[in-house]
Amino acid sequence: MKKGILGILIIMESFFLLLSMVVAIVYGEKGWLCFLLTALGTIAVGAFCIYLSRRGEPGRMRRADNFLIVALSWIVFSIIGMFPFLFLTDMNVSSAFFETMSGFTTTGATCITDIDSLPKSLLFWRAITQWIGGLGIVVFSFALIPVYEMKNSNIYSAEVTGLGLDKLRPKIGSTARRVLFIYLVLTGACALAYWLGPMNLYDAVCHSFTTIATGGFSTHSESMAFFHSRYIEYVASFFMIVSSINFSLYYFMTIRRSRVLFANEEVRVFIAYISVAVIGFMLLFYFAPVPEEALEKLPKGLEETFRTALFHVSTVATSTGFSAQKFDYVAWGGSFWMPTVVIMAIGACAGSTAGGIKVIRIIICAKSVFNELILMLHPRAVLGIRVGKQIVPDNKVRQALSFIFIYLLLVVIAMTCHSLLGADVDTALGSSISMLSNVGPATGATGPASTFAVVPASGKWLMSAYMLIGRLEIFTVLFLLMPNYWKDRK
Repeated sequence: MKKGILGILIIMESFFLLLSMVVAIVYGEKGWLCFLLTALGTIAVGAFCIYLSRRGEPGRMRRADNFLIVALSWIVFSIIGMFPFLFLTDMNVSSAFFETMSGFTTTGATCITDIDSLPKSLLFWRAITQWIGGLGIVVFSFALIPVYEMKNSNIYSAEVTGLGLDKLRPKIGSTARRVLFIYLVLTGACALAYWLGPMNLYDAVCHSFTTIATGGFSTHSESMAFFHSRYIEYVASFFMIVSSINFSLYYFMTIRRSRVLFANEEVRVFIAYISVAVIGFMLLFYFAPVPEEALEKLPKGLEETFRTALFHVSTVATSTGFSAQKFDYVAWGGSFWMPTVVIMAIGACAGSTAGGIKVIRIIICAKSVFNELILMLHPRAVLGIRVGKQIVPDNKVRQALSFIFIYLLLVVIAMTCHSLLGADVDTALGSSISMLSNVGPATGATGPASTFAVVPASGKWLMSAYMLIGRLEIFTVLFLLMPNYWKDRK
């Protein structure tokens, strides 16, 4: 059964490869054959997995197997997805896998230095990998492939970790389709808004994929700066923030017609912290010391300062990673990049397409610390942690605190590894947090004005692993590294 489910997931990828083939045909590109052959190979691999599952003994799916299926599906999707890059560019295996993993995990880090020279079909494939990864491979499968093997909430929960989306509707398939509908509506609205500006239809569609997925891949090397448009920057900022709010709240808002969105404590804290961050960066633009050579890269005037600060905070906090005009927080100086790294780590709301630690975990951690301070004064007090109107169970509090601890530990490990590979402290710190939070642009040599082409092959494999760990929120992947998991399988 496990091989059959994996086979179904693999076959689904061929559908999106065929879409890219259609784009190649429309634009008269020879790369259509590459996408066709890759899609056929993908179907063959998926069918073979299904064949093996039917010949094997029917076994009961254990909870542990769900984590393995989810992790393997993301790895296999990335392996298959890298073939168009190998065929249509001069990228090696490590760079192609890094690029594809960056797409599916919606990280947005790239090894490509001249994006404008790539075929439109390949750029469309880059964009659609992020669109798939934003919602989730398994979620797409539950929504699009109604087969009995996929009606398993444990598989769904293994990918959508800790989000509680399975409570939207009684059946997981109905939940996935409802979430996919919301995802499609947001994507369509974003594409229309871009198209009404200076973008053509192709650019609008590709950028809507990567905006709603909070991925950050662009069809141009200059990213959003290519369009030289204030309108585009405001539209991108709006949809990045909208996509960083828990999708289940949109569902409840449309069904119940209530104010559930702004009644949610996580959303209120998220909007407040975005607002404070925007004001903070505006003040930094006016008062922080800036290197003389970077003065021309600073915004001028109140409107441009506000727009730059808004775009900067939006693209970093939502883990999107787009670049805009005068957007280079590394060149702005040290006063800017450290607050940027902090925002990278925090991220946005749980249940969204954004990465990072998530605001809800920060809230739980802060309230847990506050309770400990009260207990020092009143040792016999019985205190609980309340988020909104709900009491957070003790096991959820432990999970949140454990997540933050492991996140920081993984950052330290990655920093050490990057330092051993020759990276300076700025690059090692920024790259580690950026990959684990699925942001994309980092600091130092891998800042927003650079690419990851300079990273050695071993560093790219390490970053690819961190992108996957961050996208699946750490526990799903680390669970597979436990010795007890493999002992139980014998």
